[in-house]
Amino acid sequence: MVPADSDLAQQATKDPYVFDFLAMTERHTERDLELQLVKHVEKFLLELGQGFAFVGEQVRLEINGDEFFADLLFYHLKLRCYMVIELKAVKFEPGFLGQLGMYMAAVDDLMAHPDDKPTIGLLLCKEKNSVVAEYALRGFNTPIGIAEWRTSLEDSLPDELISSLPSIETLEAELALEAARLGG
Repeated sequence: MVPADSDLAQQATKDPYVFDFLAMTERHTERDLELQLVKHVEKFLLELGQGFAFVGEQVRLEINGDEFFADLLFYHLKLRCYMVIELKAVKFEPGFLGQLGMYMAAVDDLMAHPDDKPTIGLLLCKEKNSVVAEYALRGFNTPIGIAEWRTSLEDSLPDELISSLPSIETLEAELALEAARLGG
């Protein structure tokens, strides 16, 4: 990607993504995650950032008679390219990149307009080893990223920040005191 597009693509991705608007239990599947994100697509778009348009879920890609389904497909209006998001409810495995890379190539060939820029891929995993992810990405020349997702904001904060935050009980007590002060 040219430097300006590369900077914009970098801004369009982050790590981790916080899905605190989802109603999920600890045990969930990739499909559960996908259904919840689609159900809350407006909030998901806000978490992704500006410029994204939702294209579809389980987008069918037919490749020489074989069917594949990309979990989520978006179009970035400023970058003028598609973004394929592959969801994993497990820890990152390097093999996931092959699947995502194939989806990206298929979207470029089957769906993109000739004036569109190359498709961006984003692999959202429950967790990742950053060193393993770096090694796995080293051979890729396509715009692809790996990020973790969380279902609560607290899970995405550094430990030193979490320990400095007041408890819910403390906040409730302070709010009750403030309400009493204002009301009385």
